[in-house]
Amino acid sequence: MKFLDEAKIYLKSGDGGAGATSFRREKYVEFGGPDGGNGGRGGDVIFRARRDLNTLIDFRYTQHFKAKNGTHGMGRQRTGSKGEDMIIEVPIGTQILDEDKETVLYDMIEEGQTVTILKGGDGGFGNLHYKSSTNQAPRKHTPGWPGNEMAVWLRLKLIADAGLVGLPNAGKSTFLAASSAAKPKIADYPFTTLAPNLGVVKLDHDAVFVIADIPGLIEGAHEGQGLGDRFLGHIERTAVLLHIIDITQDDIVDAYRTIRNELEKYDEELGQRHEIVALNKADSLGPELSNEQKELLEKEIGKEVHLMSGVTGEGVRPLLFKLYSKIQENRADND
Repeated sequence: MKFLDEAKIYLKSGDGGAGATSFRREKYVEFGGPDGGNGGRGGDVIFRARRDLNTLIDFRYTQHFKAKNGTHGMGRQRTGSKGEDMIIEVPIGTQILDEDKETVLYDMIEEGQTVTILKGGDGGFGNLHYKSSTNQAPRKHTPGWPGNEMAVWLRLKLIADAGLVGLPNAGKSTFLAASSAAKPKIADYPFTTLAPNLGVVKLDHDAVFVIADIPGLIEGAHEGQGLGDRFLGHIERTAVLLHIIDITQDDIVDAYRTIRNELEKYDEELGQRHEIVALNKADSLGPELSNEQKELLEKEIGKEVHLMSGVTGEGVRPLLFKLYSKIQENRADND
């Protein structure tokens, strides 16, 4: 399924049905009178969040959503039926933004969460509504009130506990495949990952969390270089970042600082997110050279650095437990 994380759609709630003008005319009823019913209310436009959706691709092909109109009132005091609601299902993590693409109207972050964004128009009054002691036979009725309409932007920010960041070809997808059931595209060239991937990690029966892998960043991503920073929104909700660096490249310190710079320029809060640093492809250098690179990076950045290999699995499981520990701390803080 193709990944799409942004879409513009157009919404309209249903119009209310018109009221009716009607009079009772029955053979054995001495006095008739007005009996026109009110019109039915128009349908609402409702958003509902679903966990089993993970892309907005459906909105590429369908952009207009309209609820049904209410039906007209009828004689014998019958009220028109309400128009059917338009229920729009979106993935969990979808933000509904105003047409300015900046104002967040709603944030759909829970399974089954529903939001009524547009109310349907009220039904019009039938002539029965206007009957009074001074007006026994009103012929007045009113049309239904029109529904509301608006355009909104949908922006998907995946719900994940941990996010993977790094330069292209650092081995993030290999790590995701080694630690979860996800099957991302893996190849020996940059920008293999063109869209975010999610993987569910199960350390044991109770220790379960979700990792998001986004396309690799390069210097100048915040200015649109490479694939730009458009996918960074998918790790904004994470509790911890795993920063993966290719141990075989010429300057691992510069690689680290490049990513840190792009994170901070994109969002100061994301730049301050708790980070675990790992040197990947340790199997390519061997223990001695790998440890030298590890010590060099630790000295330069003042943080603990972990060695791992997504291909052989070396160091992967300890890293997963470290990620889970930070996720648990975050969950406890938010309870």
